[in-house]
Amino acid sequence: MNDWPEAWSGDDRGNQYGRGSANAQPESARVMRQVRRGPQAPPYGAGVPPQPSYTGGQGYDEGQNGYGQGGYDNSHDGYNTGQVYGGGGPGGPQGPDGGRGPRRAPNWRRRIKWGAITLVTVLVVTSVATYFWADSKLNRDVDLSKVIDRPEAGDGTNYLIVGSDSREGLTAAEKKKLHTGSAEGKRTDSMMILHVGDSGDTLISLPRDSNVTIPTFVGSTSGKTYPGTGKQEKLNATYATDGPTLLVRTIEYNMGLHIDHYVEIGFNGFADIVDAVGGVTIDIDKGFKDSYSGADFKAGKQTLNGEEALAFVRTRHAFAASDLQRTKNQQKFLSALAHQVATPGTLLNPFKLYPTLGAGLDSLSVDKDMSLWDLASMFWAMKGVSGGDGTSMNMPISGSTGGNLIWDKAKVKTLVNELNNDQKVTVSGN
Repeated sequence: MNDWPEAWSGDDRGNQYGRGSANAQPESARVMRQVRRGPQAPPYGAGVPPQPSYTGGQGYDEGQNGYGQGGYDNSHDGYNTGQVYGGGGPGGPQGPDGGRGPRRAPNWRRRIKWGAITLVTVLVVTSVATYFWADSKLNRDVDLSKVIDRPEAGDGTNYLIVGSDSREGLTAAEKKKLHTGSAEGKRTDSMMILHVGDSGDTLISLPRDSNVTIPTFVGSTSGKTYPGTGKQEKLNATYATDGPTLLVRTIEYNMGLHIDHYVEIGFNGFADIVDAVGGVTIDIDKGFKDSYSGADFKAGKQTLNGEEALAFVRTRHAFAASDLQRTKNQQKFLSALAHQVATPGTLLNPFKLYPTLGAGLDSLSVDKDMSLWDLASMFWAMKGVSGGDGTSMNMPISGSTGGNLIWDKAKVKTLVNELNNDQKVTVSGN
């Protein structure tokens, strides 16, 4: 009795896969649903290299009835090209075995180039933004165009640097701490001319007690002309009378030297700059005390904070030649301060640079034609003077009258001539 179902009986069971069918054709893809044929492979010789044979048999390699041509081993049926398993395929690089090739090496030259461009761009943008920020903080409130009968400008640039005793903005506690007193108005505690030229920079202190003649001038606010009467006054009295323009007018008249730029700083601003830069190191030759300024210094190298620095540059009662010694101390300290500001530790450190710029620019009063480049040139020249690249001196003095110091006219004439012609200064001061 035949136990097979009717459709499976005898040798007429059909071309059945897996039952030893004599038919050379394998079952179709419709029957073998697990098989998915890829696109028809082009013939060998049409740009496709022949595939290696595994057994050489008709069933699996070269025969059309096996699996090599349209089955599992052919590289075009989808299994070896990455269409199924994600190998190289047409969408990515292929290695020798049809898989993903090695990753491309990074182009370091290109990366360095664009990194450098980015860095330069950031530096340029930051520098430009800093320039305009700093430029906007300058107080350009001194109008030198109001100065009349001015001498002709010579070679080089002449800066008049003034330290005033202005208490503006100071609280009662700050005045007490800084020993400034509470006097109204403002006077000049220090006056210096800085000549910047090709033959060397020269810093000249003008004693506040210098005896000068008050010339004819035009009032800075009234616009009224005040004729000169030949009156003799201390130099700092001219500032108290009509401010910076009369001071400039008097110096030009008595020296014959054209002043190109004016820079003024008050008590509070001076102390703030010193503190912002982290203090200024200075070597004091001989210790001294002064109850008026609050000075109490021992000899030797030391770092002064803002309060101490202000006491150092203001002290005069502790010295026999009070005004002359004070001007020397002022020169020494301002040169050291300029040197400290211009060091890489300040310029390249934004945590020092911006507070220093902010403190300094907020407290400076300059002439209307003063640019940041002019200001930078002035500080750089002062740094050079402190480093020994220039000359530092007091105004030549020939005597005194009524407590006022008289300039040596012959030496002053030689000095001005050398400055106007941008020659190396040969005159010595007191």
